[in-house]
Amino acid sequence: MLYLLLSIICSVSVGILLKISKRYSVDIIQIITLNYVFAIALSYFSFSPDLSVIDRTSPWEIYIPLAILLPSVFLILASSIKNVGIVKTDIAQRLSLFIPILASYFIFQEEFSTLKFIGLAVAFPAMILILSRNKTEDSAQNKWVYPALVLLGFGIIDVFFKQIATQNSFPYTTSLFIVFCIAFAVALLFTVYSVIIQKKKLKSNSLIFGSILGILNFGNILCYLKAHKAFSESPSTVFASMNMGVIILGSLAGILFFKEKVTLKNYIGIALALIAVILITFSQLQH
Repeated sequence: MLYLLLSIICSVSVGILLKISKRYSVDIIQIITLNYVFAIALSYFSFSPDLSVIDRTSPWEIYIPLAILLPSVFLILASSIKNVGIVKTDIAQRLSLFIPILASYFIFQEEFSTLKFIGLAVAFPAMILILSRNKTEDSAQNKWVYPALVLLGFGIIDVFFKQIATQNSFPYTTSLFIVFCIAFAVALLFTVYSVIIQKKKLKSNSLIFGSILGILNFGNILCYLKAHKAFSESPSTVFASMNMGVIILGSLAGILFFKEKVTLKNYIGIALALIAVILITFSQLQH
């Protein structure tokens, strides 16, 4: 559970960093690109990935789409925040839990115990209650394509990471390094396009935010993969606990640091989320 906790902390820290970065008018594309530079360096020097095992038989059908999705969904996330706000985007990102949970049951053929079903049944309304807000904003139907893509993108990314974690022929640290390299290439194309075509200037503060984001992103993904290794027979435990933990810690961060207003529904949701995490964890211990 230690890796899960560390992954949750890194994930929430990424969200906090992105919220803070808005105050400094940083370029999100440049941050994403630099983030992968630091993530690649950390991956290489920390684990000395064995690149000799990479050949035509490597799972490129997983590496390439995942590497394309990572920076792309990050950009979609930023667009969603710009068009429909942080609250609705956060709801979409956390509700992406539905996709990997369904994948665990239907694709990975995981057997669900009664306790796990109960835990998941409690978890879903908990997310809705935690993320519920007063309806003070006008709904823009056209813009819901952004949070919809966020939900779909993060859900598919979770499934791809599970597939990487279960690859026995290739060390997951090596796979992680390859994915980071391809993701950097994709992000670099985005940056070149924005600078040359859109005439955007390179910003010095992007280096600072990009380096911090890279460290947090590396820690988040690495610990997430290690958690999947530890719970290889029960991927839904990682999927659900990760999302619940992020919601709980993210809610506390919002209350304490960003002074966000919390309703009675939010508090009830946090309590339900804690119950859900406990139930899902106990269901894992029964194996």
